[in-house]
Amino acid sequence: ESRWPYLFGAIIVPSLIQVVILPFLPESPRYLLLEKHNTSKAEKAFQTFLGKDDVSHEVEEVLAESRIQRNTKLVSILQLLRTRAVRWQVVTVVVTMGCYQLCGLNAV
Repeated sequence: ESRWPYLFGAIIVPSLIQVVILPFLPESPRYLLLEKHNTSKAEKAFQTFLGKDDVSHEVEEVLAESRIQRNTKLVSILQLLRTRAVRWQVVTVVVTMGCYQLCGLNAV
């Protein structure tokens, strides 16, 4: 019982390792391109990850996917439940997740 504080303090070691290593990890090319709007760093990150010089196709692919996501229409929960095509799928998922919560399987 006297060693419990050491057990709780053991989490400090992995945390410190992560903090020391973090500056050396590369940024995500997707984050650099879409959030930071820095094309040159995104291309450099793609080159690092993929190991090839010409990454223009990958950059265009990420930009095209971003345009498609911006054009996607969001629906509310009520609109989702009113749509006949997906109503039973939504009800099935909600009932299944409710059963997981009530049966205690998450605790295991």
